[in-house]
Amino acid sequence: MKNTDNLCMNCFSELTDGSVCKECGFDNDSEQDIIYLPRHSVLNDRYIIGNLVSHESDAAVYMAYDSQLGEVVNVREFLPKGIAGRLEGNLDVHIGERFKSSFIRLKASFTNLWSTLIKIKNLSAVTPTYDLFEANGTAYAVSEYMESISLREFLLRNPDGNTDWENARIMFMPVLTTLEALHSNGIIHGAICPDNLLLCRDGKVRLKGFCISEANIASLELEFNVNDGYTAIEQYDNNHKVGPATDIYAFSACIFRALVGQNPPDAKSRETNDRLMIPNTIAEKIPTYVIRALGGGLQIYPEKRTQDINTFREQLNAAPAVVAAAGQASDSKKEKATDPVEEEENYVGYPGYPDEKDNSKRNKIIIAVLVVFIAVACIAGVIVAKNGGFSDRETSEAVSLATYTVPDFTSAGYTQSDIENNGAWNKQFTITFDSRYSVDVDEGIVFEQSIDAGETVDERTAIVLTVSKGVQTAEVPDVGGLTLDEATKQLTELGFEVSTVEVYNDGSHMVNTIKTNYGIAPEAGTVCAVGEEVILQVYGEVTTTTTSATAED
Repeated sequence: MKNTDNLCMNCFSELTDGSVCKECGFDNDSEQDIIYLPRHSVLNDRYIIGNLVSHESDAAVYMAYDSQLGEVVNVREFLPKGIAGRLEGNLDVHIGERFKSSFIRLKASFTNLWSTLIKIKNLSAVTPTYDLFEANGTAYAVSEYMESISLREFLLRNPDGNTDWENARIMFMPVLTTLEALHSNGIIHGAICPDNLLLCRDGKVRLKGFCISEANIASLELEFNVNDGYTAIEQYDNNHKVGPATDIYAFSACIFRALVGQNPPDAKSRETNDRLMIPNTIAEKIPTYVIRALGGGLQIYPEKRTQDINTFREQLNAAPAVVAAAGQASDSKKEKATDPVEEEENYVGYPGYPDEKDNSKRNKIIIAVLVVFIAVACIAGVIVAKNGGFSDRETSEAVSLATYTVPDFTSAGYTQSDIENNGAWNKQFTITFDSRYSVDVDEGIVFEQSIDAGETVDERTAIVLTVSKGVQTAEVPDVGGLTLDEATKQLTELGFEVSTVEVYNDGSHMVNTIKTNYGIAPEAGTVCAVGEEVILQVYGEVTTTTTSATAED
């Protein structure tokens, strides 16, 4: 087996000068959290584990080296958040007693998903997976590693954060064949978004981010993966069913993002305000049939959405059969009154939709309608389009190249994803993010900015936005049997407040130790907010009873 002692554990290039890799910049002396496999660990006598890439809802993903093939790979370890962890010095995963049945069931889902992906590994838009095995009390899947950038990163490198349909068509259309094959094999991706579409060095676009289905549907036992603007309404807690139309929604949202330069609003907000806005300058460059296809793919409710990939592909290609069907439907509409529900079925809600009833009846058959109000600016003599995108602000075609006014990033409930996917903001400013726990702001929401809103700054000025990590939580450790000092040290280091209750000691317990059974409240393994009080039952001094006898005269 190859000696990796002098290799970078992130890219597996040779280290030539200290611990920081000159190729990728990774510091090999940095620590990896104890719940993850230590770097240099070996799995299956073959895979040398490197740096942690990400920890998604159901699994941790590592850079790794396949010593048999001599290739860098990705190893995916089934490690569901909130259910499984690892104790220091032990490679076996640790599962709390109350989660064991869930872990077994979810691991079976993991094994089924990745064994199916191995069988269909020749799909052009999926990174091939070629090994699946069990070790350390869990399961692992091994996939090829491919150099790539995400679609989101690619778009943000473009001047306006978007691209035209001709480029988008080349990127997106080949992925539809893969999606169709996945659906025919019973796999719903469930998490398609610009971060999970990769532009690879070989010129192909590939899907990543596969998770078990339980991670892509709101549930109580597994963290729910939410991609604002891309997660379909049926993935939230409701009565709508997840199916192929779920992926069609997310894929349509990705095309929308690529063409428009902004995320569509999240599905839950669209239930009350279903308005997808496209600036006129962009809309005029998008073929009408593409707008129609996106209208069908972005219907809020899955029952009304385009149902299968083949139909969606034909709509995006303006296939003759689709054009003929649309023409027949239009003729039918002219001959008879249309049921209001059916009318609504094909209406997406672009801004400026005409209010006149006659026009409504005539045009609602068109799946996506785009009309932007245009006014002539008398003084400047230029055309100004109401280009709200996702706001009501007016923008003009004349934009200052030198200075910009800093937006209010903190009052509108923006997420990091909202801001990262706003092409205009990322062109105007250099935006970076940090994160901090907050008891007042929901997780994922931006709540501080380094430069106040309203200030005028030079182009590309650096702005740091702080994103809420939500309420900080920690798992209550099992301190039963420890001394009070030892238990208090463990708990306070995790941020808990400690209080004690003295309990009876019959002499069989050491004084000042924690009761082992039901001696901790909340009980060991409970995930609580940092700062919460943990009550310990502590054995006191041994209680003795003396009986004195009095002699009677």
